[in-house]
Formats: sequence, structure tokens, C-alpha cells
Amino acid sequence: MTKADTPRFTPRFKPRAEDIATSLAILTRIPVKTGFSRTAQAAWAFPVAGLAVGLVPGAVATIAGWFELGAGLIAGFTMAAAVIVTGAMHEDGLADCADGFWGGWERLKRLEIMHDSRIGTYGVLALGLALLLRFSALSVLAHEDVIVTALIASAVLSRASLPYVMLLLPHARTDGLSVQTGRPPRDAASLGAMVALVLSGIVVGFVPTVIAASAIVLTSFVAAKIAQSKIGGQTGDVLGATQVLCEIAALTVFTALA
Repeated sequence: MTKADTPRFTPRFKPRAEDIATSLAILTRIPVKTGFSRTAQAAWAFPVAGLAVGLVPGAVATIAGWFELGAGLIAGFTMAAAVIVTGAMHEDGLADCADGFWGGWERLKRLEIMHDSRIGTYGVLALGLALLLRFSALSVLAHEDVIVTALIASAVLSRASLPYVMLLLPHARTDGLSVQTGRPPRDAASLGAMVALVLSGIVVGFVPTVIAASAIVLTSFVAAKIAQSKIGGQTGDVLGATQVLCEIAALTVFTALA
């Protein structure tokens, strides 16, 4: 192939590639190079980052299955892999929200508690319950040999909810990851939802995708309403907590359908 025959990466596709890199940099610990010049527009690619997050523990689950380690160990190893890929940033948000929302009596105090790096009783309970629910669901899914597809679909669909929370709720504070990212355009949120539905539909089918997506819409709506009533908007912690809750909702649906 001559130099003239070499396929060119046209400028029209460069922004989309940059969006994917940006979403990976924001939502995972996967090392990628990006200029962070399109953080708000990149929200459509959050489900693509979810695909990466789902594929890694999915691969771990597959390897663990080859060694017939049992449903419990397979679930445990996949959870560990997911935490490594994301850096536990979503779980950190869940713990911070639990401590702040129910440990403070007024808005500013709640935000102060959420900003504190220490974890309290509410945070420990929230993390413990979330891990227990996730482990229970993944154990059943591993036993039914559908854990890989469920991991991918739940990771993709749950991250599609984040742009809508970012779009519908104002920033609750003047700094933080959510402020740095910005509020995504409505078309970016819509594109992200379509990408998530297509990806999930491919791996788990149409009906499970629709049911799981419906559960995620309800879960994210409730989470957004609670955040609005407690702190008047959204933060990076709120987005992280929403992702965890939505993923658990999706896994619960897939477990019920398994």
C-alpha cells in the first residue's frame, strides 16, 4: 500500500474519537491521551466508556469460568476487576452522598461532609449494601452463565443516565469534576442513550434492554430528586452514586430474567 492509499482519519471523525478518549479519561483509570477540550460534548461517549468497563471484568469472568472457580469467586473477581478499571470513583461518590445527605442537616453542611475524605457510618452502610447486592446478582448471573453479557449491558446502560442528570440538575457547588466537565448538550445526552440501547440490545437482546433501561430511568429520576432536595443540584459524587444505583438496578433486572 502506497502512502496515497493509506486510509485517512478525516477531521469529521476526529471529534468523536476525542470524545471517546475523554470519556475514558473521566470515567476510568485507563491511560489515554486527550486534551479535555470537549468534556461536555463527550458525554455521549459515556456508554462507550461503560463498554470498556464491562469488557474487562467480563474477560476476568470468562477466564475464571474456564477454571471452574464457582459462582461466588467469579463474582468476586469480576467486582475486583471493575473497581480497578474505574478506580472506585463511583463507589466513592455513593459513600460521600450517603454520608452527606443523611449526616448533615442543611445544604452547606451536607456539601462540606461530602467533600470530606473520611467515611462515616452512612457511607460504610451504603457501600456494604451496594457491594452485597452486586455480589448477589453477579453470583446468580455467573451460575446461569450470563454474567459477561449482563456486566457489559449494565455498565453501558448505567452510564447513559449520567448525561441526563448533568443536563437536568444545576451544579450544587462551584468546583469539582462535574463543574469541570460542564453541562452536556441535549443532543449529546440523546446520542448517548441511543448508543447505550444499541450496545445493550446487541449483547442481551431487545426485551431485557428495554426493561433494564426502564428501571434505570426510574432509579436515576429518584436519585436526581433526592440530590435536588438535599443539596439543590448535582456534583461528581451524585453522578457516581447514580451510576452505582443504576447498575444495581440493571443487574437486578438481568438476574430476575436469567
